[in-house]
Amino acid sequence: MKPSFLLIGLGNPGTQYAATRHNIGWLALDAAASAVNAENWSEKPKFMSAVCEADIDDTPCLFVKPLTFMNRSGEAIKKFVDFYKLDPSKQILVCCDDIDLPLGTHRLRMSGGPGTHNGLKSIVDTLGENFPRLRIGLGPKSAETDLASWILSRLTKQEEKALQPSLNHAVTAVREVMKQNYGTPPHVR
Repeated sequence: MKPSFLLIGLGNPGTQYAATRHNIGWLALDAAASAVNAENWSEKPKFMSAVCEADIDDTPCLFVKPLTFMNRSGEAIKKFVDFYKLDPSKQILVCCDDIDLPLGTHRLRMSGGPGTHNGLKSIVDTLGENFPRLRIGLGPKSAETDLASWILSRLTKQEEKALQPSLNHAVTAVREVMKQNYGTPPHVR
């Protein structure tokens, strides 16, 4: 399948990171895959990623979890963009955590800088700033907690519950990006 759209979740590989705050992008992809009944993930070493094929509104989409660790996410994403000749400004959406947004909220932006997020920084360094991203709020850490330790720690049950609506928003965000960029899904134009 040649995808018309990539839904990319940022995270870190390994069971020790599975349900951590910094893996919110992967959790959003899991929720999106479940919502469209597309849960057959497979690793693609050529692309340094785990992928899952899906259709969203009859548009062929590829869900992508880079396996490069967060700070090298751009390397994996560039492989997809180059191989499939995709326009990052219109044909990808990156999902990630954001410590500057309140817990359980989300914000869709069509472009912009990476802020303090190392995964977004890697993508910006590789592709530039012109790509959509869905930032999912974790809220601020407590003043006495180290940032790296906090974002790499597991979510509490209360946080998981508060995050669920934002995680479930990933498929809706794909539709919003396609509508904003095309008016109709890319396969129709």
